Amino acid sequence: MKAVLDAPEIQVQSQTKPFVRRDYQADSSQRIRRAVQSAFLLLNLWIGAQFYLFVRHFEDAGTPAVSRPPGVEGWLPIAGLMNTKYWLLTGEIPRVHPAAMVLILTFLTISLLFRKAFCGWLCPVGTLSEWLWKLGRDTFGRNFYLPRWLDIGLRSLKYILLGLFLYAVGSMSALAIAQFLESPYGLVADVKMLNFFRHMGTTAAVVIGLLAFASIFIQNFWCRYLSPYGALTGLAALLSPLRIRRSKETCIDCAKCAKACPSRLPVDRLVQIRSAECLGCMECVAVCPVENTLDLTLIGPKPRPVRAWMVAAGVLAVFVGVTGVAQWTGHWETPIPDWVYRELIPRAREFSHP
Repeated sequence: MKAVLDAPEIQVQSQTKPFVRRDYQADSSQRIRRAVQSAFLLLNLWIGAQFYLFVRHFEDAGTPAVSRPPGVEGWLPIAGLMNTKYWLLTGEIPRVHPAAMVLILTFLTISLLFRKAFCGWLCPVGTLSEWLWKLGRDTFGRNFYLPRWLDIGLRSLKYILLGLFLYAVGSMSALAIAQFLESPYGLVADVKMLNFFRHMGTTAAVVIGLLAFASIFIQNFWCRYLSPYGALTGLAALLSPLRIRRSKETCIDCAKCAKACPSRLPVDRLVQIRSAECLGCMECVAVCPVENTLDLTLIGPKPRPVRAWMVAAGVLAVFVGVTGVAQWTGHWETPIPDWVYRELIPRAREFSHP
Protein backbone atom coordinates (compact mmCIF):
# COMPACT_ATOMS: atom_id res chain seq x y z
CA MET A 1 0.00 0.00 0.00
CA LYS A 2 1.48 3.33 -1.05
CA ALA A 3 1.67 6.56 0.85
CA VAL A 4 0.09 9.11 -1.48
CA LEU A 5 1.29 12.52 -0.36
CA ASP A 6 3.61 13.93 2.25
CA ALA A 7 0.83 15.98 3.84
CA PRO A 8 -2.06 14.06 5.39
CA GLU A 9 -4.64 16.28 3.67
CA ILE A 10 -4.25 18.32 0.48
CA GLN A 11 -7.08 19.86 -1.53
CA VAL A 12 -6.95 18.50 -5.08
CA GLN A 13 -9.09 18.94 -8.18
CA SER A 14 -10.21 15.97 -10.35
CA GLN A 15 -12.38 16.90 -13.30
CA THR A 16 -15.24 18.79 -11.63
CA LYS A 17 -15.23 16.99 -8.29
CA PRO A 18 -13.22 18.49 -5.40
CA PHE A 19 -11.91 15.95 -2.95
CA VAL A 20 -9.50 15.59 -0.10
CA ARG A 21 -6.83 12.93 -0.25
CA ARG A 22 -6.13 11.03 2.95
CA ASP A 23 -2.82 9.73 4.10
CA TYR A 24 -3.37 5.96 3.96
CA GLN A 25 -1.05 5.45 6.92
CA ALA A 26 -3.38 7.55 9.06
CA ASP A 27 -6.22 5.04 8.64
CA SER A 28 -6.17 2.89 11.76
CA SER A 29 -9.02 0.52 10.86
CA GLN A 30 -6.78 -2.29 9.65
CA ARG A 31 -4.41 -1.96 12.61
CA ILE A 32 -7.39 -2.32 14.94
CA ARG A 33 -8.76 -5.29 13.01
CA ARG A 34 -5.37 -7.03 12.89
CA ALA A 35 -5.03 -6.56 16.65
CA VAL A 36 -8.43 -8.21 17.24
CA GLN A 37 -7.56 -11.03 14.80
CA SER A 38 -4.21 -11.65 16.50
CA ALA A 39 -5.74 -11.61 19.99
CA PHE A 40 -8.39 -14.15 19.02
CA LEU A 41 -5.84 -16.35 17.25
CA LEU A 42 -3.67 -16.33 20.38
CA LEU A 43 -6.74 -17.18 22.47
CA ASN A 44 -7.41 -20.20 20.26
CA LEU A 45 -3.80 -21.31 20.43
CA TRP A 46 -3.92 -21.11 24.23
CA ILE A 47 -7.18 -23.09 24.31
CA GLY A 48 -5.68 -25.68 21.96
CA ALA A 49 -2.53 -26.08 24.05
CA GLN A 50 -4.49 -26.39 27.30
CA PHE A 51 -6.89 -28.91 25.78
CA TYR A 52 -3.97 -30.96 24.45
CA LEU A 53 -2.46 -31.11 27.94
CA PHE A 54 -5.87 -32.01 29.37
CA VAL A 55 -6.16 -34.97 26.97
CA ARG A 56 -2.55 -36.05 27.50
CA HIS A 57 -3.15 -36.33 31.25
CA PHE A 58 -5.71 -39.09 30.66
CA GLU A 59 -3.50 -40.79 28.09
CA ASP A 60 -0.36 -40.59 30.21
CA ALA A 61 -0.71 -40.29 33.98
CA GLY A 62 2.73 -38.67 34.14
CA THR A 63 1.40 -35.53 32.42
CA PRO A 64 0.24 -32.93 34.96
CA ALA A 65 -3.52 -32.46 35.20
CA VAL A 66 -5.02 -29.26 33.79
CA SER A 67 -8.63 -28.20 33.54
CA ARG A 68 -10.55 -28.68 30.31
CA PRO A 69 -11.09 -25.34 28.49
CA PRO A 70 -14.78 -25.13 27.49
CA GLY A 71 -13.82 -22.76 24.65
CA VAL A 72 -12.60 -25.77 22.66
CA GLU A 73 -16.25 -26.44 21.88
CA GLY A 74 -16.14 -23.51 19.48
CA TRP A 75 -14.57 -26.05 17.12
CA LEU A 76 -17.70 -28.23 17.35
CA PRO A 77 -20.25 -26.28 15.27
CA ILE A 78 -22.40 -29.36 14.56
CA ALA A 79 -22.75 -29.98 18.30
CA GLY A 80 -23.62 -26.30 18.62
CA LEU A 81 -26.42 -26.66 16.07
CA MET A 82 -27.69 -29.81 17.77
CA ASN A 83 -27.76 -28.16 21.18
CA THR A 84 -29.48 -25.08 19.77
CA LYS A 85 -32.26 -27.22 18.30
CA TYR A 86 -32.57 -29.19 21.55
CA TRP A 87 -32.87 -25.93 23.49
CA LEU A 88 -35.54 -24.60 21.10
CA LEU A 89 -37.53 -27.84 21.31
CA THR A 90 -37.31 -28.43 25.06
CA GLY A 91 -36.41 -25.09 26.63
CA GLU A 92 -33.47 -26.79 28.32
CA ILE A 93 -29.77 -26.28 27.60
CA PRO A 94 -28.05 -29.68 27.24
CA ARG A 95 -25.38 -30.60 29.77
CA VAL A 96 -22.96 -31.95 27.14
CA HIS A 97 -21.05 -29.31 25.15
CA PRO A 98 -23.21 -26.30 26.16
CA ALA A 99 -20.38 -23.92 25.20
CA ALA A 100 -20.71 -25.11 21.59
CA MET A 101 -24.23 -23.69 21.52
CA VAL A 102 -23.26 -20.53 23.38
CA LEU A 103 -20.42 -19.81 20.95
CA ILE A 104 -22.35 -20.46 17.75
CA LEU A 105 -25.13 -18.17 19.01
CA THR A 106 -22.50 -15.58 19.95
CA PHE A 107 -21.00 -15.63 16.47
CA LEU A 108 -24.44 -15.43 14.84
CA THR A 109 -25.29 -12.45 17.06
CA ILE A 110 -22.06 -10.75 16.02
CA SER A 111 -22.97 -11.37 12.37
CA LEU A 112 -26.47 -9.96 12.87
CA LEU A 113 -25.07 -6.80 14.43
CA PHE A 114 -21.74 -6.26 12.66
CA ARG A 115 -22.10 -8.08 9.35
CA LYS A 116 -19.81 -11.05 8.76
CA ALA A 117 -17.40 -9.82 11.41
CA PHE A 118 -16.84 -13.32 12.77
CA CYS A 119 -15.10 -14.21 9.51
CA GLY A 120 -13.36 -10.87 9.01
CA TRP A 121 -12.41 -10.11 12.61
CA LEU A 122 -12.42 -13.27 14.75
CA CYS A 123 -12.19 -16.60 12.92
CA PRO A 124 -8.66 -18.03 13.28
CA VAL A 125 -9.05 -19.99 10.03
CA GLY A 126 -10.05 -16.76 8.29
CA THR A 127 -7.05 -14.99 9.80
CA LEU A 128 -4.62 -17.65 8.58
CA SER A 129 -6.29 -17.65 5.17
CA GLU A 130 -5.88 -13.87 4.95
CA TRP A 131 -2.20 -14.14 5.86
CA LEU A 132 -1.72 -16.73 3.11
CA TRP A 133 -3.28 -14.71 0.30
CA LYS A 134 -1.44 -11.59 1.39
CA LEU A 135 1.78 -13.62 1.35
CA GLY A 136 0.93 -14.68 -2.19
CA ARG A 137 0.17 -11.12 -3.23
CA ASP A 138 3.43 -9.81 -1.75
CA THR A 139 5.43 -12.66 -3.28
CA PHE A 140 3.92 -12.75 -6.77
CA GLY A 141 2.67 -9.19 -7.01
CA ARG A 142 -0.96 -10.22 -7.34
CA ASN A 143 -3.64 -12.73 -6.50
CA PHE A 144 -5.43 -14.80 -9.10
CA TYR A 145 -9.13 -15.10 -9.84
CA LEU A 146 -11.20 -17.94 -11.19
CA PRO A 147 -13.47 -17.36 -14.21
CA ARG A 148 -16.81 -15.89 -13.17
CA TRP A 149 -18.81 -18.99 -14.13
CA LEU A 150 -16.53 -21.24 -12.08
CA ASP A 151 -16.36 -18.79 -9.17
CA ILE A 152 -20.15 -18.64 -8.87
CA GLY A 153 -20.46 -22.41 -9.13
CA LEU A 154 -17.86 -23.07 -6.45
CA ARG A 155 -19.35 -20.49 -4.11
CA SER A 156 -22.55 -22.52 -4.04
CA LEU A 157 -20.66 -25.44 -2.45
CA LYS A 158 -20.55 -23.88 1.03
CA TYR A 159 -24.31 -23.33 0.94
CA ILE A 160 -24.84 -26.93 -0.19
CA LEU A 161 -22.68 -28.16 2.70
CA LEU A 162 -24.55 -25.91 5.12
CA GLY A 163 -27.86 -27.24 3.78
CA LEU A 164 -26.74 -30.82 4.32
CA PHE A 165 -25.72 -30.10 7.93
CA LEU A 166 -28.96 -28.23 8.64
CA TYR A 167 -30.98 -31.05 7.10
CA ALA A 168 -29.15 -33.66 9.20
CA VAL A 169 -29.67 -31.73 12.44
CA GLY A 170 -33.19 -30.67 11.49
CA SER A 171 -34.26 -34.27 10.97
CA MET A 172 -33.20 -35.26 14.51
CA SER A 173 -35.63 -35.30 17.42
CA ALA A 174 -34.72 -33.91 20.82
CA LEU A 175 -34.34 -37.47 22.11
CA ALA A 176 -32.05 -38.41 19.22
CA ILE A 177 -29.88 -35.34 19.89
CA ALA A 178 -29.61 -36.19 23.59
CA GLN A 179 -28.71 -39.81 22.81
CA PHE A 180 -26.11 -38.72 20.28
CA LEU A 181 -24.41 -36.20 22.58
CA GLU A 182 -24.39 -38.60 25.52
CA SER A 183 -23.00 -41.49 23.49
CA PRO A 184 -19.25 -42.25 23.86
CA TYR A 185 -18.66 -40.57 20.48
CA GLY A 186 -20.57 -37.45 21.50
CA LEU A 187 -18.89 -37.17 24.90
CA VAL A 188 -15.40 -37.14 23.35
CA ALA A 189 -16.26 -35.37 20.08
CA ASP A 190 -13.74 -32.67 21.04
CA VAL A 191 -11.04 -35.33 21.55
CA LYS A 192 -11.93 -36.86 18.18
CA MET A 193 -11.44 -33.43 16.63
CA LEU A 194 -8.02 -33.09 18.29
CA ASN A 195 -7.03 -36.58 17.16
CA PHE A 196 -7.89 -35.66 13.58
CA PHE A 197 -5.02 -33.17 13.64
CA ARG A 198 -2.70 -35.24 15.86
CA HIS A 199 -3.06 -38.45 13.85
CA MET A 200 -3.78 -37.01 10.44
CA GLY A 201 -3.92 -39.48 7.59
CA THR A 202 -2.25 -38.98 4.23
CA THR A 203 -5.47 -38.06 2.45
CA ALA A 204 -6.42 -35.43 5.02
CA ALA A 205 -2.89 -33.97 5.01
CA VAL A 206 -2.91 -33.71 1.21
CA VAL A 207 -6.34 -32.04 1.17
CA ILE A 208 -5.35 -29.50 3.85
CA GLY A 209 -2.06 -28.86 2.05
CA LEU A 210 -3.89 -28.22 -1.23
CA LEU A 211 -6.33 -25.85 0.49
CA ALA A 212 -3.44 -23.91 2.04
CA PHE A 213 -1.61 -23.84 -1.31
CA ALA A 214 -4.73 -22.59 -3.13
CA SER A 215 -5.19 -19.91 -0.45
CA ILE A 216 -1.81 -18.40 -1.36
CA PHE A 217 -3.03 -17.64 -4.88
CA ILE A 218 -6.79 -17.19 -4.44
CA GLN A 219 -8.11 -14.89 -1.74
CA ASN A 220 -9.82 -16.73 1.14
CA PHE A 221 -10.17 -19.94 -0.87
CA TRP A 222 -11.64 -22.05 1.95
CA CYS A 223 -13.88 -19.29 3.29
CA ARG A 224 -15.11 -18.25 -0.15
CA TYR A 225 -15.96 -21.68 -1.51
CA LEU A 226 -16.18 -24.36 1.17
CA SER A 227 -16.86 -23.02 4.67
CA PRO A 228 -20.41 -23.87 5.84
CA TYR A 229 -19.78 -21.76 8.94
CA GLY A 230 -19.03 -18.82 6.65
CA ALA A 231 -22.24 -19.51 4.73
CA LEU A 232 -24.27 -19.48 7.95
CA THR A 233 -22.78 -16.24 9.28
CA GLY A 234 -23.12 -14.67 5.83
CA LEU A 235 -26.85 -15.41 5.74
CA ALA A 236 -27.22 -13.93 9.23
CA ALA A 237 -25.26 -10.85 8.10
CA LEU A 238 -27.94 -10.10 5.48
CA LEU A 239 -30.09 -8.85 8.39
CA SER A 240 -27.36 -6.62 9.81
CA PRO A 241 -28.13 -2.88 10.16
CA LEU A 242 -24.58 -2.09 9.01
CA ARG A 243 -23.65 -1.65 5.36
CA ILE A 244 -20.68 -0.38 3.41
CA ARG A 245 -22.09 2.78 1.83
CA ARG A 246 -20.61 4.86 -1.00
CA SER A 247 -21.33 8.51 -1.71
CA LYS A 248 -21.80 8.95 -5.47
CA GLU A 249 -21.45 12.71 -5.14
CA THR A 250 -17.85 12.65 -3.90
CA CYS A 251 -16.65 9.34 -5.39
CA ILE A 252 -13.88 9.88 -7.97
CA ASP A 253 -14.30 6.41 -9.55
CA CYS A 254 -10.75 5.32 -8.78
CA ALA A 255 -11.94 1.73 -8.08
CA LYS A 256 -9.39 1.30 -5.28
CA CYS A 257 -12.16 -0.01 -3.02
CA ALA A 258 -13.14 -2.81 -5.42
CA LYS A 259 -9.50 -3.82 -5.90
CA ALA A 260 -8.97 -3.97 -2.11
CA CYS A 261 -12.11 -5.99 -1.36
CA PRO A 262 -11.07 -9.58 -0.45
CA SER A 263 -14.54 -10.79 -1.46
CA ARG A 264 -14.24 -9.19 -4.91
CA LEU A 265 -17.40 -7.14 -4.50
CA PRO A 266 -18.04 -4.24 -6.94
CA VAL A 267 -17.89 -1.63 -4.20
CA ASP A 268 -17.15 1.13 -6.73
CA ARG A 269 -20.41 0.49 -8.63
CA LEU A 270 -22.89 0.17 -5.77
CA VAL A 271 -24.34 2.65 -3.29
CA GLN A 272 -24.73 0.01 -0.56
CA ILE A 273 -23.16 -3.42 -0.14
CA ARG A 274 -25.82 -5.94 0.86
CA SER A 275 -23.98 -9.09 -0.16
CA ALA A 276 -23.63 -12.06 2.21
CA GLU A 277 -19.99 -12.17 1.10
CA CYS A 278 -19.10 -8.83 2.74
CA LEU A 279 -16.76 -9.52 5.67
CA GLY A 280 -17.16 -6.12 7.29
CA CYS A 281 -13.35 -5.97 7.20
CA MET A 282 -13.33 -2.30 6.09
CA GLU A 283 -10.34 -2.81 3.77
CA CYS A 284 -12.25 -0.91 1.09
CA VAL A 285 -12.82 1.98 3.51
CA ALA A 286 -9.13 2.03 4.46
CA VAL A 287 -7.95 2.57 0.86
CA CYS A 288 -10.57 5.13 -0.20
CA PRO A 289 -8.66 8.37 -0.89
CA VAL A 290 -11.66 10.68 -0.39
CA GLU A 291 -12.90 11.67 3.04
CA ASN A 292 -16.49 10.70 3.92
CA THR A 293 -17.03 8.90 0.62
CA LEU A 294 -16.91 5.27 1.73
CA ASP A 295 -17.86 4.15 5.22
CA LEU A 296 -19.28 1.28 7.18
CA THR A 297 -22.64 2.86 7.96
CA LEU A 298 -25.54 2.28 10.33
CA ILE A 299 -28.49 2.44 7.95
CA GLY A 300 -31.63 4.36 8.84
CA PRO A 301 -33.31 7.72 8.21
CA LYS A 302 -29.99 9.38 9.04
CA PRO A 303 -27.14 7.01 8.10
CA ARG A 304 -24.24 7.27 10.52
CA PRO A 305 -20.68 6.08 9.93
CA VAL A 306 -19.39 3.33 12.21
CA ARG A 307 -15.67 3.42 12.97
CA ALA A 308 -13.42 0.41 13.29
CA TRP A 309 -12.93 0.90 17.03
CA MET A 310 -16.73 0.76 17.44
CA VAL A 311 -16.88 -2.56 15.58
CA ALA A 312 -13.99 -3.92 17.66
CA ALA A 313 -15.60 -2.77 20.91
CA GLY A 314 -18.99 -4.14 19.88
CA VAL A 315 -17.64 -7.52 18.78
CA LEU A 316 -15.66 -7.94 21.99
CA ALA A 317 -18.60 -6.77 24.13
CA VAL A 318 -20.90 -9.38 22.58
CA PHE A 319 -18.28 -12.11 22.87
CA VAL A 320 -17.35 -11.37 26.49
CA GLY A 321 -20.92 -10.56 27.50
CA VAL A 322 -22.61 -13.71 26.15
CA THR A 323 -19.87 -16.10 27.26
CA GLY A 324 -19.73 -14.36 30.65
CA VAL A 325 -23.48 -14.80 31.20
CA ALA A 326 -23.16 -18.48 30.21
CA GLN A 327 -20.43 -18.97 32.82
CA TRP A 328 -22.39 -17.08 35.46
CA THR A 329 -25.54 -19.15 34.88
CA GLY A 330 -23.68 -22.47 34.78
CA HIS A 331 -24.21 -23.17 31.06
CA TRP A 332 -20.58 -23.14 29.99
CA GLU A 333 -18.71 -26.18 31.25
CA THR A 334 -19.52 -29.80 30.41
CA PRO A 335 -19.87 -31.64 33.78
CA ILE A 336 -18.29 -34.93 32.75
CA PRO A 337 -16.49 -36.56 35.71
CA ASP A 338 -12.83 -37.48 35.41
CA TRP A 339 -13.51 -41.22 35.63
CA VAL A 340 -15.54 -41.01 32.39
CA TYR A 341 -12.72 -39.16 30.62
CA ARG A 342 -10.22 -41.67 32.03
CA GLU A 343 -12.25 -44.47 30.49
CA LEU A 344 -13.08 -42.85 27.14
CA ILE A 345 -10.13 -40.67 26.10
CA PRO A 346 -7.56 -43.49 25.67
CA ARG A 347 -10.14 -45.30 23.51
CA ALA A 348 -11.39 -42.26 21.59
CA ARG A 349 -10.14 -43.54 18.24
CA GLU A 350 -12.29 -46.67 18.65
CA PHE A 351 -15.58 -44.77 18.65
CA SER A 352 -17.23 -44.28 15.28
CA HIS A 353 -20.08 -41.95 14.38
CA PRO A 354 -23.38 -43.40 15.70
